[in-house]
Amino acid sequence: MIKHIVMWNILGSTADEKAGNVSRLKAAFEGMRERIPGLLRLEIGIDESRVDYACDVVLYSEFESRQALAAYTDHPEHLRVRRELEGLRIARHQVDFEVS
Repeated sequence: MIKHIVMWNILGSTADEKAGNVSRLKAAFEGMRERIPGLLRLEIGIDESRVDYACDVVLYSEFESRQALAAYTDHPEHLRVRRELEGLRIARHQVDFEVS
């Protein structure tokens, strides 16, 4: 199994604009559930700490294999979400790791 974790900082010149963009991102990724072969689990978390060094949103996902994660990268649903959210993310951090 491969765990795929991505964290973002989200664009927003006001707290309301940022909250709306965070909600859009959350809904877009949650809409991919059960549409991606090999995607076993997908969670979106919104930061509650509000510390200045925290990211705004985290995606936690599990894939059955490296091949499933690679296929996800080019899957039409994932590409649609990336296009839909283009310009909302101002920073992105990613970690992928295998667990037995």
